[in-house]
Amino acid sequence: MAKKYVYFLGGGKAEGNGQMKDLLGGKGAGLAEMTNLGVPVPPGFTITTEACIEYFKNNGKYPAGLWDQVLKNMKKVEKLMNLKFGDPKRPLLVSVRSGAKFSMPGMMDTVLNLGLTDETLKGLISMTNNERFAYDAYRRFITMFASIVMGVDRMEFEDLLEKMKEKVGAKYDSDLSAEDLKELVKQYKKLYKKLVKKPFPNDPYEQLKLAINAVFNSWFGERAKTYRKLHGISDDLGTAVNVCTMVFGNMGDNSGTGVAFTRDPSTGENRFYGEYLPNAQGEDVVAGIRTPLPVDALKDSLPEAYNELMKIYKKLENHYRDMLDLEFTIQEGKLYMLQTRVGKRTAKAALKIAIDMVKEGLIDKETAIMRVDPEQLDQLLHPMIDPKAKLKKVAKGLPASPGAAVGRAVFTAPEAEKWAEKGEKVILVRLETSPEDIGGMHAAQGILTARGGMTSHAAVVARGMGKPCVAGCGDLKINEKKKFFEVNGEKVKEGDWITIDGSTGDVIIGKVKLVAPQMTGDFEVFMKWVDEARTLGVRTNADTPKDAKVARNFGAEGIGLCRTEHMFFEEDRIKAVREMILSDDEEGRRKALKKILPMQKKDFKGIFKAMEGLPVTIRLLDPPLHEFLPHTDKELKELAKEMGVPFKKLKERNESLKEFNPMLGHRGCRLGITYPEIYEMQVRAIMEAACELKKKKVDVKPEIMIPLVGHVREIETMAELVRNTAEEVMKKKKVKVDYMVGTMIELPRAAITADQIAKHAEFFSFGTNDLTQTTMGLSRDDSGKFLPFYVDKKIFPDDPFVTLDIEGVGELVRIGIQKGRSTRENLKVGICGEHGGDPKSVTFCHSVGMNYVSCSPYRVPIARLAAAQAALREKMGDLSKSTV
Repeated sequence: MAKKYVYFLGGGKAEGNGQMKDLLGGKGAGLAEMTNLGVPVPPGFTITTEACIEYFKNNGKYPAGLWDQVLKNMKKVEKLMNLKFGDPKRPLLVSVRSGAKFSMPGMMDTVLNLGLTDETLKGLISMTNNERFAYDAYRRFITMFASIVMGVDRMEFEDLLEKMKEKVGAKYDSDLSAEDLKELVKQYKKLYKKLVKKPFPNDPYEQLKLAINAVFNSWFGERAKTYRKLHGISDDLGTAVNVCTMVFGNMGDNSGTGVAFTRDPSTGENRFYGEYLPNAQGEDVVAGIRTPLPVDALKDSLPEAYNELMKIYKKLENHYRDMLDLEFTIQEGKLYMLQTRVGKRTAKAALKIAIDMVKEGLIDKETAIMRVDPEQLDQLLHPMIDPKAKLKKVAKGLPASPGAAVGRAVFTAPEAEKWAEKGEKVILVRLETSPEDIGGMHAAQGILTARGGMTSHAAVVARGMGKPCVAGCGDLKINEKKKFFEVNGEKVKEGDWITIDGSTGDVIIGKVKLVAPQMTGDFEVFMKWVDEARTLGVRTNADTPKDAKVARNFGAEGIGLCRTEHMFFEEDRIKAVREMILSDDEEGRRKALKKILPMQKKDFKGIFKAMEGLPVTIRLLDPPLHEFLPHTDKELKELAKEMGVPFKKLKERNESLKEFNPMLGHRGCRLGITYPEIYEMQVRAIMEAACELKKKKVDVKPEIMIPLVGHVREIETMAELVRNTAEEVMKKKKVKVDYMVGTMIELPRAAITADQIAKHAEFFSFGTNDLTQTTMGLSRDDSGKFLPFYVDKKIFPDDPFVTLDIEGVGELVRIGIQKGRSTRENLKVGICGEHGGDPKSVTFCHSVGMNYVSCSPYRVPIARLAAAQAALREKMGDLSKSTV
């Protein structure tokens, strides 16, 4: 018995169901589920993802039994439809569509009207008595087959179409007559033969086989690979192929096609939302060739189909208990559903839908929390147009994806990537986007298109990426070749600044000031649920009172890393710092440190006030001293003059501090051991600030962190210095402050000897940036040249500086926690590298029993949600999945 590679659906019954996404892909599973629910779906069959995987393993050959199963299932469809594939009198036509486990809108290939030949065309005309429709279907099929299956540039055919429209004075494709289309088919076939070097295939089964191969091959097409890379989807899943009976939306004004969402994907509002094109096929809506009508327009033109669509969408949403993306076609008044899948939505919509569905009793709070992708929250935390700004609005399009973006106008995706690589912010301006533009869309700050609706490619992809997008701005006259657009008397050339507002659809000339958004309403409700579910604390990395306030507003429960060296670079104190470094002896250093102490104390007071009642972990000086020194002779001469020191002496001292490998050099606690007066001053500043504030009834919780400890004697020596200095200050100030002394674990030796280190440290904070460097032998500054190549070639699953390397660095973290707690049971453990804001890494931190993660202020809500999802997954017994 050959393995089952093909699953049938039709006649109200399907062999598959909605749970079989791994095998049937999202589209196939959705079609099967709708069929089983009694929803009208054109009969057909799904070729499994396993067949696709075998196809690639066998170098483009079908696995045994696949083609026989395709033929057998085609017979079943023929019987059900009372039509025959390839029959000249009653021909069955099919669509061949891709469908992966995860939705990848527009990234893979679809072929419609397959089975049309010169012979079957006659049958289609006599069956429908509609010659115009038949030739329209044929010219569409030739274009799709040539471009998708044979790899010919689609524009070659589009040019002929435009010329024909021009010749007969037609505005839209639908204005062309049967005679025009008949002539166009002749021209298309001639062009096909010229470009492909052989005639258009007249055997429907040959067409079918080539189309199935094309869909399989599109899994490894450039745009699909790029999309998967951007969205963290595995290359190993493969795509299913859905072969379904064609239903035609281009049979006249009582036919049409549409895309709809069961709720507004931009705002989350509970209203049926979508677009419809009369006398058109599905490709027309998605490609944005004609600007569609709102779906409500069907109420007047085709009321019966509209009422049925209303019933079906409610039935499906109640069944799936989620917001859905639907595709439908109406053929001569009869409605057919061609797709249902969970709809892509903006962060704002995701929150509203999750909260509303809990209120409506469709889902519980835990399901609502799992519905929102932590990375999506990023969209809500980013700027919008300053309400006070004066705006030069020149046009209005559709508000396709919310948020504001400012950038220089560029007119092609490759240009967007080029400009962005140079560090320039760009807005990608296109007539309409296509899947090939994915790289440029990712590189751009936002997207502006002249054509297309709210469900066009640009809109769907931008929403998925969290990029602002204004679509269908018909006033734009774009000249891609000469790189400019004109709109209402204004000319914008490549490189000119423009601003778009994806929440309102406004297009604005110039660079407009953006402001941070306000967190209210749905965000607050949702994050309250999130905090109830999580057990992992979330702190922030902040070096200033301003950052501390921002993070606190975003829900940070303290500071996990305050870097004192950032304060040293302030203009009013860098001179004193340099004086301290360049001094010959301890006396000279102490004299300079005396100047720095009041400045540091002031810094700490500001941060303690901003974080009143919450713990603040302050890392003592970490970077090598030469980082604070001038780098040019000119700067050194100025400093020598200010300090009254000979330039030569200063230059010699400067040279002596330079290191071949400063990352592994004289830094961290090594500085504190060789120059204890530096750490002593810092601890004094921390504790004086804490004592003085406590006297004023401010609740302060300092945690003093010693960096780069690798040996127990280092922490022993430094912890003694910290505690002695702290006690001395408290005695002098006559105040008792609860404080802690801990260390940063950022060297493999520290993790392996954590049981010894924990005898002297009350807390550990894993500095995973440096721990990754020292474990993997990678320089964070230099590895950017080759790490993308490593990720691309699947040597590393992710960039280890973005997502924690769980097998290597993660194992050291696990060892460090276990050994540390074997000595000190109540050891507080956190993480303060960039990984603290990465959802996958947060899941790991939860699984190893950390007390908290710490991340940059704008990542705090993301970490809170990731921590809640990790807790819920643990409850469900599955901590292996890192995101939604």
